[in-house]
Amino acid sequence: MNDIQASREERIWQVISLIPHGKVASYGQVAALAGLPRRARLVGRVLSNLPATSKLPWHRVVNAQGRIAFPSRSPDYRRQRSRLREEGIILKNGRIPLKTYQWRPGAGSAESPSPTPAE
Repeated sequence: MNDIQASREERIWQVISLIPHGKVASYGQVAALAGLPRRARLVGRVLSNLPATSKLPWHRVVNAQGRIAFPSRSPDYRRQRSRLREEGIILKNGRIPLKTYQWRPGAGSAESPSPTPAE
């Protein structure tokens, strides 16, 4: 892995670590906040490579429609849904209501990631 790729991964990890309890962010939102616009698939790839022991709140990242990206009958889907429910996030018809649960970091708030130059 080269230094540029590691830097991208670290930026993605940093953004995900800022998603507050009880909120979610989309893959595209994480990418944009990490200074990687239009790189939602990269976020998915980075998350798929996390070690099982990771403390990163990966379960707070969903697709742009508010759906869990795993197949609905898979153990990964059930694990993510369970973790979201533990945080009070409710799925309605298989979707998370983004108007209610989407993280919206405010400028200057403690939840805001540091500005990162876009590549």
